[in-house]
Amino acid sequence: MKLIPNIAGVLLGLLFIVFGLTFFFHFMPEPPAPPADSAAGKFFFALGSTGYLKLVKLLEIIGGVLVALPVMRNIGMLILGPILVNIWCFHIFLTGGASLKDPMNAGIMGLITVLALIVIVSGRKAWCGLLGR
Repeated sequence: MKLIPNIAGVLLGLLFIVFGLTFFFHFMPEPPAPPADSAAGKFFFALGSTGYLKLVKLLEIIGGVLVALPVMRNIGMLILGPILVNIWCFHIFLTGGASLKDPMNAGIMGLITVLALIVIVSGRKAWCGLLGR
């Protein structure tokens, strides 16, 4: 039964590593930027112009590597969990759910969420220890 969490951890790690590295090395086509006068456009401008997005992408790479390693999986999820929540909040609140109407975006977000839930549930004993239970 450890096979499924290991596969999920490696896939989740690879997804975050690839999307983090593509920010720095541009080996995948970039999606079109949101309109500059929209909330999403202003948000991206703020993240990009301050350098904050570089930190987030670096944390995605580090978290992806840690999640791919079974021994460090829960520490990786401590890094990637808040990033995943912020990605969902961006798609729901800043784009009003419009970006999730694209099947590619929705599929990737669904896959990442399912993989993250598998990893979290498989390490639930460690998470309960963190919560003092």
